[in-house]
Amino acid sequence: MTFGRPGISISLFWFTFFGALGVFFPYYSLYLKENAGLSGTQLGLILSVMPLVGIVAQPFWGQVADRTGARSRIVAFLSMVAAAGFVLLGLAQGFVFILLAAIFLAFFSTPVIPLSVSVALAAFRHSGPHAYGFARAWGTVGFLGSVLVFPVALDRVQQWRGLSPVPGGPSEPGLGAMFLGTAVIVLLASALALALPKGGLVSLRAGRGEWRTLLRSAPMRRLLFFTFGAYLFVTGPMGLLPVYVRAQGGTLETVQTMWILMLIVEIPLIMGTGMGLKRIGARGLLAAGVLAGGVRWTVCGLTANPYWIYPVQMLHGVMVTGLMMGGPLYVDRVAPGRLRSTAQGLVAMVGLGIGGIASNTAAGWILDNVNANAPYLIGGVGALLVGLAIPWLLPPVAHEDEPREGTSGSG
Repeated sequence: MTFGRPGISISLFWFTFFGALGVFFPYYSLYLKENAGLSGTQLGLILSVMPLVGIVAQPFWGQVADRTGARSRIVAFLSMVAAAGFVLLGLAQGFVFILLAAIFLAFFSTPVIPLSVSVALAAFRHSGPHAYGFARAWGTVGFLGSVLVFPVALDRVQQWRGLSPVPGGPSEPGLGAMFLGTAVIVLLASALALALPKGGLVSLRAGRGEWRTLLRSAPMRRLLFFTFGAYLFVTGPMGLLPVYVRAQGGTLETVQTMWILMLIVEIPLIMGTGMGLKRIGARGLLAAGVLAGGVRWTVCGLTANPYWIYPVQMLHGVMVTGLMMGGPLYVDRVAPGRLRSTAQGLVAMVGLGIGGIASNTAAGWILDNVNANAPYLIGGVGALLVGLAIPWLLPPVAHEDEPREGTSGSG
């Protein structure tokens, strides 16, 4: 495996950026439900803002990156503005202002990961199948580190501020501190992004209107259809996990313990993506991911027994590795290199965007009108059906020919 300076810079960026997300995402829905006092339906709508805005933001910034070839600089710019967005979201009070702050944050934060993935896949094109997985694993290490450290830091902050739970109030009254912590780490990530690779395949430029060739590609269209179905069933339950844990009598420490179980498995799986890619291919990774998600959520929906719920969370690693690694790798095999940022943004738009909106909104409504287990049972069964249908949904694909990768469009 060839790694070198590009691999180090990519690993550092992902370690930091995903570390910021490890402060934010595990507790975001809990903050909205308990600290901000939103209803289940309002919670679902706020959680849908990220994917909704991503429908516009991800392909827009992907096209800007492909047309200019300045992919790494755009990652740095977006990360910097996203840091300000986290601060605004933490200051917002009331449903309307939280909604507006979430929209601003989403426009600049949602494209960061697909754009950085396009940079990494270009930089590692000739570095062997393990380089991408090894670098991406550092993102999970950063996420795990934040999951371990943040609850301890939050306890210290709450003690310093003299905050403690009161009957009928939030279980963690100082949880809003996560926004400032996330913003500081994202700002550091934006500085590290300036060192990301900028030349070679990373700087290929696409021609005007060339993005339409992606929609004429049958494998790309079928991937978009599969991606929508997969994220439709797995996203909502993931976002509601802290609320689900609280409904089963758990605490913030329970959420932390679950995330530790998830991430301990995820790290070696992501690092071994190269081996998995050789053995089962990108399509096999996608199948494993959605089926693991199906089993995980089905078990959560059928029982409140922690002896079942805790172990099944380890399937999170398989789910994330399959979907978040298999999807970008599949895209990299069906999309021209000069359109890689637009293609990654398009897949993120359909999956995290359209699929995520439908999933989060439906899960919030089901939470309000049925119970906390129902979103998990429905999501689990649906994900299992999508996973079993993958041989008919997605064609197997091979690596692109190198001449196609090196072709650039007119500026």
